[in-house]
Amino acid sequence: MTAEGQMPEETSASGKPMVAATPRDVVHIRLGSFALIAVIGLGVLGVVAGITWLTVAMAVLAVIAIADIVLAMRRQSRTPPGRTTEAG
Repeated sequence: MTAEGQMPEETSASGKPMVAATPRDVVHIRLGSFALIAVIGLGVLGVVAGITWLTVAMAVLAVIAIADIVLAMRRQSRTPPGRTTEAG
């Protein structure tokens, strides 16, 4: 059920959403990329300063951010080929 005044999401004849990317996927990709830049920067500072625990912690966070971005991109790319619709 949708709230009053809101249109339901459009679906194709096969029942798939007409939008290639959900706003959630877009947010995961964008915030993940910003977090990845910050994590890499702090990791480099850890290497330069010789702080091993900071470098290891940033490496773990970088792997988590990369995994989140990859999963969001996989969810986004599950649309049939040839469909180029914009979400957002």
